[in-house]
Amino acid sequence: MGEWDLLGRLLDKVQSHSTVIGKVWLTVLFVFRILVLHAGAEKVWGDEQSDFICNTQQPGCENVCYDLAFPISHVRFWVLQIIAVATPKLLYLGHVLHVIHIEKKMKERMKKQAILDDQVNLFLRRAYKVPKYTKSSGKISIRGRLLCSYVLQLVAKIILEVLFILGQYFLYGFTLQSRYVCSRSPCPHKVDCFLSRPTEKSVIIWFMLVVAIVSLFLSVVELLYLCVKAVKECMARRQDYIVTPVTPPLSDRKAFKTQDEIMHNCVSLDLELQGRKFGVNGGVNEVSRNASTENNSSGEIHI
Repeated sequence: MGEWDLLGRLLDKVQSHSTVIGKVWLTVLFVFRILVLHAGAEKVWGDEQSDFICNTQQPGCENVCYDLAFPISHVRFWVLQIIAVATPKLLYLGHVLHVIHIEKKMKERMKKQAILDDQVNLFLRRAYKVPKYTKSSGKISIRGRLLCSYVLQLVAKIILEVLFILGQYFLYGFTLQSRYVCSRSPCPHKVDCFLSRPTEKSVIIWFMLVVAIVSLFLSVVELLYLCVKAVKECMARRQDYIVTPVTPPLSDRKAFKTQDEIMHNCVSLDLELQGRKFGVNGGVNEVSRNASTENNSSGEIHI
């Protein structure tokens, strides 16, 4: 299992920067895919080609039939699948390490400026960026660009999982038969070829298929979880703001159709504000009506 150690160490770093569902996905990857592949599948498929026997003596016929039956070995196919679905996680890890490196430099620069007086320090706080992804505990907060990167790697994992499941089905199905009929050149006629331990291999195939579907389900659930969480945070931020309209609503603006009505409304508002300023509440409406009458008759306003 030495060849998986490097991948295991890299993915172990990703685990501390993932969600709870992402940690479960990594556990499924390690235990039910990598460990089972190394402990069981490689030994079951160890005699795959040597025990593939065809009832013919024609030179080259057996090799051609084996290549037709298994375009790629199941074990190598699953190794390629594991590496492919783990690659988006590794790319996300690279983004995380880049963010941590940048914010570490920010913190060091802020510590160097701590010896200055309060005014200059306040100016520097406004001038320099403040770390927004790294928490005080050293963990990463998945938001902003990191959230976009995390969502993209989830979408890539889902697409790759689906492609590999469909690829396995179109290559050799999900079960193995004990007899395989081959009629490919240079075989002189239809040749019967026999596989070793087809039932045991079919069990391993179904197990790896179920684990792939579970991993796909976890990725979809994690994607939905992040989308719902982002929507809730957006709604919470919108509720924290109180928006005061500067202009009247569109329905009120449509009520004033002529220029005289608009001018009358402006005069009324001005008189009301002046009355509040000087403590005069009565007579404002009367003055407003008189101003409107004089405006309609002579086009001038006399107050």
